[in-house]
Amino acid sequence: MIKVSPKEHDMSSEISMWRRVTVTLGVWFGATFLLLFGGAGTFAWPEAWIYILIQVFSSAVMGLWLWKYNPELLKTRMEVWKRMGKPWDKVVMILVIAAYVPFFFLPGIDAMRFQWSHVALPVKILGFIGILISSGLVFWVLQTNPYSSAAIEVQKERGHTTITTGPYQYVRHPMYAGIILGFFSMPLALGSWVTFIPAIILTVLIMGRTYLEDKTLRQELNGYTTYADTVKFRLIPGVW
Repeated sequence: MIKVSPKEHDMSSEISMWRRVTVTLGVWFGATFLLLFGGAGTFAWPEAWIYILIQVFSSAVMGLWLWKYNPELLKTRMEVWKRMGKPWDKVVMILVIAAYVPFFFLPGIDAMRFQWSHVALPVKILGFIGILISSGLVFWVLQTNPYSSAAIEVQKERGHTTITTGPYQYVRHPMYAGIILGFFSMPLALGSWVTFIPAIILTVLIMGRTYLEDKTLRQELNGYTTYADTVKFRLIPGVW
């Protein structure tokens, strides 16, 4: 019987994790690329290239940071479907994935193929700024909350506690706030007013998920009810 040293085991685990990360991101960005440029019918679309480069860069930065400082969270986020213990969470995720198809396919059809929308350059720049802020907020959450799984769960095996610092001082679901900002920034950046339709659908689904997540955390996570009574807003400070 061949014995594997702890060092070799750790290296094997890291390789396996990075293989999973690479495949997951490859599939995601491959699908995004096909939908965007498939809708456009051309590769001569600078805004789409800039959008993809921003997303690839921000994902790489977040992935490398997690690998160095919180590999357990990186692993957890790669096991999202497996970790979804709530049937309704899987239903919401399926609906979100379905809504992502028109979200990425419509901009090319609108802005490039048929040119229904006319978005001024300053508005497009504003959209890209929103995308950068969105990525920054998501990164801030990952740095602050070591339990920010993509599935709705209480990670008792990791000593899950209620996080009240960083962006959680202002809203209870800051990652969702960042993601929703990205939903509304992307149509502006790519020059497609029509894409606000799936953006609104995605936002409604995320808002519904915050309600269900709040309910779950109140029931299962120690200290969350007290926290939620203190930080009253879910997504937008002073609004909701």
